[in-house]
Amino acid sequence: MVIFSAAAMFFYCIALILVTSRLFHAQGPNRKAVMVASSIAVVLHGFALSNAIFTLDGQNFSLTNVISLVNWIIALAFTITMPRLKVIVVVPVVYACSILAVALLWLLPPQFITHFDLHPELLAHVVLSLMAYSAMMIAALYAIQLWFIQNKLKKKQMMMSPAMPPLMTVEKQLYHLIIIGFVLLSLSLITGFVFLEDMFVDGKGHKAVLSMIAWVVYAIMLWQQYTVGCRIRTAVIYSLSGAGLLSLAYFGARIVKELILN
Repeated sequence: MVIFSAAAMFFYCIALILVTSRLFHAQGPNRKAVMVASSIAVVLHGFALSNAIFTLDGQNFSLTNVISLVNWIIALAFTITMPRLKVIVVVPVVYACSILAVALLWLLPPQFITHFDLHPELLAHVVLSLMAYSAMMIAALYAIQLWFIQNKLKKKQMMMSPAMPPLMTVEKQLYHLIIIGFVLLSLSLITGFVFLEDMFVDGKGHKAVLSMIAWVVYAIMLWQQYTVGCRIRTAVIYSLSGAGLLSLAYFGARIVKELILN
C-alpha cells in the first residue's frame, strides 16, 4: 500500500503543479497533461484505498479511510470532467486535499471493521451517505469559487478570460450539484430511518440530527432560489453551512473517538 500511496501522491503533485502554474493564464493549464497525471494518481489512489479498506477481517471503514475515500470520489469527478470543465480555480484545492488524504492512509491507520456482506442494506446507506457528502463538498468548493470570482470582479482585480467561467455558469453548476446532493442526502436519510435500528442510540443521534438540519438548510436554499432567488453571498453561506453540518455529522464524533480518545 505504501508504494501505491507514494506514487499516487507523486502524480497528484504533478497535476497540482501543472494546474497552479497556469491557473490564471489566458489559455489556462494544459488540460490533457493535467488529466493524464490526475488519472494515474486517481487509479493509484484507488488501489491504495482498496488495500486499506478490504481486509481479511472485513471492511475497514476507519475515519482516515473514509476521508480518503471521499477525497478519491471528488478527485475522480473532477478528473473525468476535466476536458469540459470550465471551473478550474478549485482544482488545486481538490488535488492538494487528495495528497493529504492519501498520506492519511498510512500515517494514521486506525481500524474500524464492518461486515457489509452480512448487512447489504447498511452498505446501501453508507454508499448513499458518501455520495451525498461528496456531492455537497464539491458544491461547497464551487461556492467558494463563486465568491472568489465575484469579489475579484467587484474590486476590478481580475478581467474575465477563457480560463475563467462566467458567474452565471458557475452559479448554475452550483445548483445542479446541490440538487444531486440533496436527492442523495434524502435517500441516505430514508435508508437510515428504514434500515438502521440504532440510528438515535449508542452516541449516533447527533449524526442523524445534524444531517437532518443540513437537509433543511439545503431545502431552504433550493426553495429560496426557485421562488424569490438567492443572492450569491446567500448561496455561498447556505452551501458552506450545509457542508459544515454534514462534516460535523459524519466525522465529529469519530475524530474524538478514533484520534483523540484512542
